Parts: sequence; structure tokens; C-alpha cells
Amino acid sequence: MHQAKEPKEGDFITIKSYKHDGSLHRTWRETMVLKTSENVLIGCNDHTLVTESDGRRWVTREPALVYFHKHYWFNIIAMIRDNGISYYCNLASPAILDREALKYIDYDLDVKVFPNGEKKLLDVDEYEDHGTKWNYSKDTDKILKHNVLTLVDWIDNQKGPFSEEYIKIWYNRYLELSRRM
Repeated sequence: MHQAKEPKEGDFITIKSYKHDGSLHRTWRETMVLKTSENVLIGCNDHTLVTESDGRRWVTREPALVYFHKHYWFNIIAMIRDNGISYYCNLASPAILDREALKYIDYDLDVKVFPNGEKKLLDVDEYEDHGTKWNYSKDTDKILKHNVLTLVDWIDNQKGPFSEEYIKIWYNRYLELSRRM
């Protein structure tokens, strides 16, 4: 997660997702950085402007903790809702952070986790279509399928972002930093 000048706790960054062909997919403005380390970036956004590749714009509805790891081919969004925590997990390249934004390639497959713990694998057809269209390599396919298994293990064992304690610690840190602004 290194860049020339690492963002500090409380700084705001932009997040950009791309597709395998290099085209911009989606941009999130103003995610507050809660933690950066050599391998991990944790952030939070709330009512953040999102711009789609076709120019459509919308605003997120609830606070969301975001988790990016330098070695895993997924990122995790924990949406803090009145009815509990919902997760949206993107199967994606490890993120890189440069002066412009935190960037990653979105590989279409997603795992959604509902507040009751139910898991759902989404967009398998889109993954297969784009894999054919953009010639995903066998290695990429193997890495992504392995990372789905890792992600499901994290979910099942309440590791990292999937633990109540993680949500409590990082969301409270976000609230604390927000009050200072």
C-alpha cells in the first residue's frame, strides 16, 4: 500500500475500480483513511458520491467500512445498516495506492453477506462473459477461485472485517475522527 506520501489517519482518498481491459468502472469520492500499513488500508465513507463509468452519479446511503489488503484478491465493504451489517465483497486485484487514488481491477465476481449470515455468490455470468471477452488467464482464474475460498473461510470464521469487534473498533474510530472535523 505504499505511495510517495502515505495518507494519514483522518485523510480522505478517492477509490477507483477498473475493468480488466483498463477501462474505469466506478469512482468513490472521499473515503476517510482509518489505518494504513504495509499490507492493509482500512477506511470509512458515509453518503459518498459514486460515479459510474457511464457518468451516472449516486450517493451511498449508509456508513461503510472498506478493507483492502495488498496480498488478497478481494476487498470488503461492510455496510452498517439499521438491520445489521451487510457485506459486499469484490473479487479484485490487490489494490495499489498512488497520488491520485486507491486503485484495483474488479473481476466481476462478488460475495454478498446478509445480516443473518447468508452468503450469495453474484455475477458468475458476468465473470464468464468478461473472462472470454478480455481473455482472463488460467492463472488469474485460479487465483480468483482460490481467493473466493479464502473469503468464505474468513466469513465462516468471522475473521477480520467479519468480526463484530472489528466493526465496533473501526466504526467508533471513524465517529471519533469525524467529530474532530
